[in-house]
Amino acid sequence: MRKLLLATAASMGALLATAGGAMAQPAKPVAPGTVSVHLNGYLQFEIADYGTSQMSGNGYKLSPVSTMGDVRLYPGFDAATANGIDFGAQVETRITTSNANKGVGSNSTSGTSAVYIRRAYGYIGTPEYGFLRFGQTDSAFDLMQQGVIEGFGDGNLWAADGGPVTLLPNSAPGEFIYADQGALYATDKIVYITPSFMGLSGSVGFEPNSNGIKEGYAAASSSLGAAATSIDGSSSSRRRNTIDAMAQYVTKAGGFDTKASVGYLHGAPLGNLTGPQPYDDLSVFQAGAQTTIEGLTVGANLKTGAVQDGYNFKPKGGRNGFAYTVGAKYEVGPYVLGASYFNSQTAGNWTMGGNTARTLSEYGVAVGGNYILAKQMNLFVEYLYGHKHQPTATSKGNGQVQLISVGTTLKW
Repeated sequence: MRKLLLATAASMGALLATAGGAMAQPAKPVAPGTVSVHLNGYLQFEIADYGTSQMSGNGYKLSPVSTMGDVRLYPGFDAATANGIDFGAQVETRITTSNANKGVGSNSTSGTSAVYIRRAYGYIGTPEYGFLRFGQTDSAFDLMQQGVIEGFGDGNLWAADGGPVTLLPNSAPGEFIYADQGALYATDKIVYITPSFMGLSGSVGFEPNSNGIKEGYAAASSSLGAAATSIDGSSSSRRRNTIDAMAQYVTKAGGFDTKASVGYLHGAPLGNLTGPQPYDDLSVFQAGAQTTIEGLTVGANLKTGAVQDGYNFKPKGGRNGFAYTVGAKYEVGPYVLGASYFNSQTAGNWTMGGNTARTLSEYGVAVGGNYILAKQMNLFVEYLYGHKHQPTATSKGNGQVQLISVGTTLKW
């Protein structure tokens, strides 16, 4: 019976993995000289009731009870040469978000109908020598993030990578404790993942610019891409020469399956030709650990450095960001229960000489449960509560949100 429960828990872990997760396995092994083509997918639907301290906001022109869904397709292939070198490609497509109170249409005023690429990368390598990834993909800071417990409820929680949190207005807390977000993985880069040696492994990535896989460098009037002269050098989110590296240790002893990792990410803002650079370099340290025994997983993760929510650059003179999260989930039979908490402090809306307090304080709680109806389908319920605080000379600067949702996730 215990073996059956553990096997069920393993299948639940695969089903509950975040929809656009890091895809940390470098390759899906296939026989030498063969190719395996796949078209996996994901569909999620839920109904949510949400509330906020900003009841007069524009969001409340709509019903606070809302339905929403998400669809993603994962075409790709895995292959191996006759002498055992693995290679392949993986693509993740998504649908865009419709405008408020409009069904699918053909332009920005009547809704959206576009399908777009979120991840698109190739890989080559072997377990003995490691794997090289190239394209629009997760890098070291995400692939080896440990201690951020997300595998319950809708699987997204406060990561804002989908799910009901996207319904919430601006009073919802931001976050940088989650490295698995588009600001880091939806850019073009090269990533090397080392082989494992006595439980030790590592990864390092290089992103020249924060563009996607199909970069444009053209005249301003060209449909092929944006002109380099049109790029705003004072942007708080556009990076260049971003490098990240992580080291990871995995061990199994006494019934405990433990993983720990530590790493660093650095990126520079674009040059500002019209004046002094208003932002500091992106410079973030990460450390995390988690352990699993008998279906119970507990973990914690800490990140700190020169960073804003969303992995934006912080203004010069602003305080460094500091965030931590703790969480746990328990898997037994067809059931999963989980909870997590994050707390962060950043510069927020602070500006030099302004009337805003130096620190934006944010925290969020997530509680959820799942019932695994089948290997490809689970039902879930989830509750989120978040709070943010950054006073100004004229406002207490408080905002809070809460949301409860029920839904289902299907993966194939």
